[in-house]
Amino acid sequence: MNQPQTHTSGRRLAAALLTLSTVTAVAGTLVTAPAVAAVPRAVTGSTAVSTEASTTASAEAALPVDADVASTGTTGYVTSRKDELGNTVMEWRTYADGSVTTLSGTVGHDSYSDIAVTSNGGGSVWQRDMRPGGTLYTYFDLYSVFGAPAKLVGAVGENLYVSVSTGSEGYQDLYKLARVNGFAQKSKLNLRTRNTDYKVVASDGNKLLILGAEMSRSSPNAPYTPSWWSARTTALSNTVVDWEGSSGALRWTESTTGASSATRDAWVHYPATGDPLIITNSVARFPLTGSMSGAVVAGVVGDVLLYGVPGTAGGENPSPLYARSLTNPDAAPYELLANFSSAAHAPDGSVLVRGSGAGGDGAFRIEGGAGGARPAVTLAADTGRFVAVQVSESKVPGAADLEKPGTTVPMEWTLNRADADLDLTLTHHRTGKKLTQRLPRPASGTRFTYAWNGILGGASAPNGDYSWSVTATPADGFGAPATAQGIFQVVRKANPHDLSDNGSADIVARDASGGLWRDDTFDWPVTGQIKTSGRTKIGTGWGIYNQIEAAGNLAGGPAGDFVARDTAGVLWSYLGSGNGTLAARTKIGSGWGVYNKIAAGSDLTGDGRPDLLATDTSGVLWLYKATGNWQAPYAARVKAGTGWNIYNQITAVGNTAGASAGDLLTRDTSGVLWLHLGKGDGTFAPRVRVGAGWGVFSQLVGAGDLNGDGRADLIGYGSGGTWAYLGTGNTTAPFTRVATDLYAGEGTKFNSVS
Repeated sequence: MNQPQTHTSGRRLAAALLTLSTVTAVAGTLVTAPAVAAVPRAVTGSTAVSTEASTTASAEAALPVDADVASTGTTGYVTSRKDELGNTVMEWRTYADGSVTTLSGTVGHDSYSDIAVTSNGGGSVWQRDMRPGGTLYTYFDLYSVFGAPAKLVGAVGENLYVSVSTGSEGYQDLYKLARVNGFAQKSKLNLRTRNTDYKVVASDGNKLLILGAEMSRSSPNAPYTPSWWSARTTALSNTVVDWEGSSGALRWTESTTGASSATRDAWVHYPATGDPLIITNSVARFPLTGSMSGAVVAGVVGDVLLYGVPGTAGGENPSPLYARSLTNPDAAPYELLANFSSAAHAPDGSVLVRGSGAGGDGAFRIEGGAGGARPAVTLAADTGRFVAVQVSESKVPGAADLEKPGTTVPMEWTLNRADADLDLTLTHHRTGKKLTQRLPRPASGTRFTYAWNGILGGASAPNGDYSWSVTATPADGFGAPATAQGIFQVVRKANPHDLSDNGSADIVARDASGGLWRDDTFDWPVTGQIKTSGRTKIGTGWGIYNQIEAAGNLAGGPAGDFVARDTAGVLWSYLGSGNGTLAARTKIGSGWGVYNKIAAGSDLTGDGRPDLLATDTSGVLWLYKATGNWQAPYAARVKAGTGWNIYNQITAVGNTAGASAGDLLTRDTSGVLWLHLGKGDGTFAPRVRVGAGWGVFSQLVGAGDLNGDGRADLIGYGSGGTWAYLGTGNTTAPFTRVATDLYAGEGTKFNSVS
């Protein structure tokens, strides 16, 4: 009696276990049948099909949506589909010109060749050589040759593999049936003595992998139990390459699938309990758990395994095809196609898969994978079902003027399909800041719209050049995305208190440790308040200065600049970089310790440049006119008035009352605030009382234009809270107070605000 095979790894040659024992010529069972359709026309010059030819099939080569692939060779492939009456139709489709030949039968068998093998699912089997000029066209009645019930269990080229009952206890023999010199010849393969089933699951060239099931027992009196084995042989010589036995713990079933490459093979095993798993080169590799328990081995290309749960050709519920490296079994699997329903194996080692993915919908050739590299995926036949998504029209203004509060920028894109998602990216060239947004689908039509509110990174968008790009992705995941791109420009008026070139005022404050912080504001009220858009630390070590002032634009650029005086009386300038930060300091003068108050940032002389005022301890007011030269930004001082020592705060607020020049605010020791209208020559009209009670603020800051109305505004900061005062243009009532979230709860945190 045969002893059960229990080893699972070591291979050995066993020619005696798989030999050609009987060769019988069978007369009268080989029928040369007439063609049922036109023979495919010849391919000029060669029967080989290039990648270019297979991917540019003519319109007549369109693959029916419901067609599955059953077999593939070098020149074409077999498909199975339903006709209008629901009957199965088998067809051969050539790669070269897309011509279609109808085949007999209702079941296609993977022959790894240009031999189309079809059957009726029972004893009738047809073979046809579909190569140009091929003459093989035969019909076999397996029941006549072997007796019923004979079962076709595999095909490799012209060779058919048939499981035949021995007539004893359900045991089966395996035969090879082939055409030899015009006659049918059957060859019995003696694999084991008590085999109950066989299946040819894979082939590479003329090598094939056979799975078998055998009843065996451990002793003469022990009951017979099933064991499973695999054998590798050749279609030409029937010589054993090697074989493996397994215990009852690992088994194959009627639904087992497998595939081979030149160096790899794989098939699905089903344990007596638990989940199935994939065996590769006789080693248990990948458990198929959960939703993957119904997975099949679709192919092995090079050193990459292809597997997944087959879906339908129509892809009603997409079922992906996965790939994973066999050189690195621990590497994660990845999706190769979004849907697959069937696969066939070509003689060159590539796999033809019916499916759909980013490349379209149809039959895909998958090849490569050497060393575990990602295999190439090429659309070999297209159903034409998925129209590639396109961006057919883009409407984006070339310039966006965001100066007016509440302005939005209208943008729109029209696609050729409604079932798509559109993702927008706006990129500011100078800073690299981006906005990404998935646009809502239109309620009807294919026009996507977006009204940009001028916000980028949570703040007002900076001036300058922008790129826009959109990516349209089919919502069903089938087909490649489409893109479109362009440029536009954002235009904002310069704000003397703006460090980030976005037209909105930035307020800078120093904390007790010498850290310098920038708060950007939105230049329009939100729910009646002046809102900030975020805080950024822009420097350290600023504790060396006893006065810091926003100086307006000293350098002619878009950003505001600053001046700071150290304890030695040296005055330094810091130019704004335009990105919210300050450049390295420049020394612009010494001896500034004689002044107890400095106010900068207002054009007092009408030349468009921001000047500077300073008062000395004797109460003299001095004017430093701007030069426009950032390295020496101020001309020699000019006396502008006396008696200014009655004020403990002076603030250059800019043009708040609508006159021709910048104005000045002063606060006396009793807390009364006074407005000094500039005349445009560096002098001021008689003061106008604004109001009392301003002593609650530790600092009054000219804030530029906080609300985009063209008038200069003021911020009052102190322990009692922070308020924004918006310019009205009225000399006698120059401000209206509004709330702000600037420095909320931080009235004592900062010792300098500018």
